[in-house]
Amino acid sequence: MASLKTTVAGIALDCCIYNASGPRTGTVNALVKIGESRSGAVLSKSATLLCQDGNPLPRYKEFPLGDACPGSINSEGLPNQGIDYYISEEVVSAIGSLAKHYFVSLSGLSLADNLEMLSRAMKVQGIAAIELNLACPNIPGKPTMAYDFEQMDAVLQAVTTHPSFGSKPLGVKLAPYFDVPHFQRAASILNKYPIKYVVCTNTIGNALVVDAENEQALIKPKAGFGGLGGAYVKPIALANVRQFSQLLREDIDVVGVGGVASGTDAFELILCGAKAVQVGTKHWSEGASCFNRISEELSVLMTKKGYKSIEEFRGKLKENFCRPKAAPVVPKAANDGQGSAGGISALHVLQIVLCILVAVFLAREFKVTSKDVAAL
Repeated sequence: MASLKTTVAGIALDCCIYNASGPRTGTVNALVKIGESRSGAVLSKSATLLCQDGNPLPRYKEFPLGDACPGSINSEGLPNQGIDYYISEEVVSAIGSLAKHYFVSLSGLSLADNLEMLSRAMKVQGIAAIELNLACPNIPGKPTMAYDFEQMDAVLQAVTTHPSFGSKPLGVKLAPYFDVPHFQRAASILNKYPIKYVVCTNTIGNALVVDAENEQALIKPKAGFGGLGGAYVKPIALANVRQFSQLLREDIDVVGVGGVASGTDAFELILCGAKAVQVGTKHWSEGASCFNRISEELSVLMTKKGYKSIEEFRGKLKENFCRPKAAPVVPKAANDGQGSAGGISALHVLQIVLCILVAVFLAREFKVTSKDVAAL
């Protein structure tokens, strides 16, 4: 059977599939369920400095996209128990007992909050890595930091020079980018700092889904505007993984997330360069059992293709150079337009027919008879 082992930020994972921060990650019980599955690691809910309830309900809805993985829209507003809960002995030891690496996600409402949470988390044994979320689009009044390049640069400068930095690897969760200069600008900033991995990509912010039956927005917060996820974002995730895997330093790993509902989806992200794949919307709808199923599907697909490890195909996406079909070659007639030996060519036949038609026309026009012709 194919091996799904990988490394992220130098941390060895038995399986390259694990959970995205957000769905079903808010409590120790939810995190333990992830750890008991095939998931290669356990990633916490994005924590704020203090506990917060998030945006009013309903704030998460799924909606269909044909027969594929459903799309989703959410404006959660980062409901969570606060950083002290996610780095507590209760949570850390519960996950540690499952022999799974524990990653903690931070999403402070200010730079000061991020630095304080970083300082606390870096001191805790049993936390493998810190993931800094610069991509949340659902905090009212707060811009998406990953789109403000000057602010992103300043935050990473402050975080990576903080006295507490360095004891654990740092990852950064990014917003989806769409324009080539933006990919290049973001990569140039990330390449300046000792970051170990990036996650591509968060939901597409400020989407709007309408309930036509009730003539209203599907969710309540922010007048219905929220982050678009699920199957709708997979092409965007593939593009972001591909771009950053080519633009970032070789020692910065790329983790793909967005629209993963099957082993094939995971395979595509790895083919574009991802060293690991996170699952969000499908985890929400299916529960932690999705990690077992998706991992098995990926393993079966790899075996079918003859791959024994993900490194054998990771980042090796082929470019599809479409070549126009050549026009069919018509064999050239023998004797340069002549028919077969002793025959009459089509050109000669056409000339004879034209002569007959001209003769008939002249005969009618000038009333020339056969006797007249004979007299000539």
